[in-house]
Amino acid sequence: MPVGKRDGSILSTKYEEAVYIFVCKAFDIVVRYLILFVFILEAAVVKAESFTNRLIKEKSPYLLQHAHNPVDWYPWADEAFAKAKKEDKPIFLSVGYSTCHWCHVMEEESYSNPEIAEILNRSFVAIKVDREERPDIDSIYMNAVQAMTGSGGWPLNVFLTPDKKPFYGGTYFPPGYLKKLFLSIIDSWKNKRGEIAQSAGQLTNELKNLSIILKAQEVVPETVLDSAFERLSSEYDSTYGGFSIAPKFPSPHTLSLLSRYYYKTGNKKALEMVENTLSHMADGGIHDHLGGGFHRYSTDREWFLPHFEKMLYDQAMLAKAYLEAYQITKKEKYAQAARDIFDYVLKDMTSLEGGFYSAEDADSAPDSKYPEKKKEGAYYVWTKSGIIDVLGKEAGELFSYHYGIKDNGNVVNDPRDEFERKNVLSISRTIEETAEYFKKSLKDTGIILSVSKQKLFLEREKRLRPHRDDKVLTDWNGLMISSLALGGKILHEARYLSASKKAADFILNTLKTKDSGVLHRFRDDSAGIPGFLADYAFLIEGLLDLYEATFEVIYFKEAVNLAGEMTRLFEDKPAGGFFFSAADAELILESRPKEYYDGALPSGNSMAALVLLRLNRMTLNKDFEYAAENSLKSIAANLSRAPTAFTQMLIALDYSLSPTKEIAIVSKKSSDTFVEQTTSLIYSNFLPNKILLFRSSSEDDPILSLASWTKEQSLIADRPAIYVCEKHTCNLPVTDLDKLKNVLEKKK
Repeated sequence: MPVGKRDGSILSTKYEEAVYIFVCKAFDIVVRYLILFVFILEAAVVKAESFTNRLIKEKSPYLLQHAHNPVDWYPWADEAFAKAKKEDKPIFLSVGYSTCHWCHVMEEESYSNPEIAEILNRSFVAIKVDREERPDIDSIYMNAVQAMTGSGGWPLNVFLTPDKKPFYGGTYFPPGYLKKLFLSIIDSWKNKRGEIAQSAGQLTNELKNLSIILKAQEVVPETVLDSAFERLSSEYDSTYGGFSIAPKFPSPHTLSLLSRYYYKTGNKKALEMVENTLSHMADGGIHDHLGGGFHRYSTDREWFLPHFEKMLYDQAMLAKAYLEAYQITKKEKYAQAARDIFDYVLKDMTSLEGGFYSAEDADSAPDSKYPEKKKEGAYYVWTKSGIIDVLGKEAGELFSYHYGIKDNGNVVNDPRDEFERKNVLSISRTIEETAEYFKKSLKDTGIILSVSKQKLFLEREKRLRPHRDDKVLTDWNGLMISSLALGGKILHEARYLSASKKAADFILNTLKTKDSGVLHRFRDDSAGIPGFLADYAFLIEGLLDLYEATFEVIYFKEAVNLAGEMTRLFEDKPAGGFFFSAADAELILESRPKEYYDGALPSGNSMAALVLLRLNRMTLNKDFEYAAENSLKSIAANLSRAPTAFTQMLIALDYSLSPTKEIAIVSKKSSDTFVEQTTSLIYSNFLPNKILLFRSSSEDDPILSLASWTKEQSLIADRPAIYVCEKHTCNLPVTDLDKLKNVLEKKK
């Protein structure tokens, strides 16, 4: 029987009939394989879903990364500890965060391993904690691991008794070692319970002792600032900047302290340390030259090869350090570095509501076909041939010369062989050297480099981006609100001010509680976790800077209210200083620790002292001054012993000891030209210990209820006037900006 074709005709030859049959069979085979593939895929999905654990209900991106582990994870909750007590099991506490490289490694190697999961589920109660959501838990058990091992880091893995007492811990454990460790702990739990109880009790007592600080009695001498400068000088790398050999962390609050020391003493070496460090960082691979912003730290001395993670708090604090350097030196390089950071944050790290996201991962997939196979820095690095393909030969060679790109890659120290034949962008030759080498004008060279960067950026955007942690944290947002407010005024960029206001409004409308407190975290339309000291202190700092930049009284008022709530919830009135957690927060191990050390982030105590001193100068509220001074006294001995461990607290000390320029602008409205010109002049100067207020000529201006001392200020002959005071003793008012400039330049 002849075979009919689709067009209704008859196949006239056996050849055509054979071809048709072959096509039909081939199509049938393809369909069968497609069905089989779908079946396998569905089976894989079912298998993955069969491992879904309790973490699937959490908001934390880090916890959600572990929601499909075969491990029976619990979040930190009473349910987990009740289970441990009922079943007489030790607790395995694992702490990390969603952009942590070695946390990813453990998740893939160990927590996705059914054999390891079976041991965990059978003999332990496993608890997973996001350190960025619960810094209080992280702080306590990090101190425990450091006491046990002498070091710490993330992932943080700690074994606890059912009553939360730690008895053993560490950081990253390879899967083979982890399995042996689990078996050893199980044996000890069965056969050496007394030893575990004794060890846990001793360690818990040590942790309690860490939180005990004697009653504040000492006055901190001003010479501590000189001691800090001398120690930083001895640690300073005069070649590349920074204060270590490797790895190198930005430590922007240390740079801000040195900027203030230069302002206070005129010591040029302090400024040289700031400039050299900021300049090398801006040129180095730690700086993302295409997309903007800075990576977490440099693995080497030269700021060349970074750990590619990006944190919001680094962007905020580095932007401020660059802005301060720009105010002092007027060098455009520093202004551009700050703009670069802000533009990155507004483009990639800002939610539709206006809040700022937390971080971007170091790891990403180099091949979009295998999104699960990630490598550090894959999103950021280049082959030279790849650059030439995008830019063409001439522009590609010029770009490669300027940024140190090599045919075989420019990463020399590559211990894990992650960057073979890959290049990190780092300015290795100046634009002048590049122009001379290629015999081009500076203008043409600059245009070629600018166009090349844009082309490469667009090409990079086609790659799989690193994971972004999209939770909004109040404390980190406070830092960015502050920096954007300053950036908007110093750089005359309205959109930075607008972003600062939008973020502040979002935090106040979404994370503020009915009793004038704040919550710590927002994600996925949900605000939660009672605020910690840093949430209050950092947000107050942001609101004060935003008020001074906009003169919108609501931000000043909210800062005052939050400061009152902060002292109520956190202040240790008898001994001085502030507790990490609020008085009504969960009490872990029956202790309320205080943290003073200024590490990657300033401590809550350091920022609390600074904002309370600022508020005292603005409002004359003596309670604020007492709380701040008491906090400084409580840490006096440690400041004298190790001043460089408390550089943000030393900024507060400098504020306490130095005269403040209290500037009040009086005009009919805050938006007139005179006020704009006045604030522009003020922000063009580096005035670290200033306060800036605006009052209208109206007798019912709300600023009068917050800063009653401004009642004495008024218009001069119906003209706007500026009052510059120290300790609220004012110079004669000025109505001329040239005279204001002379007054501002007088330091004492």
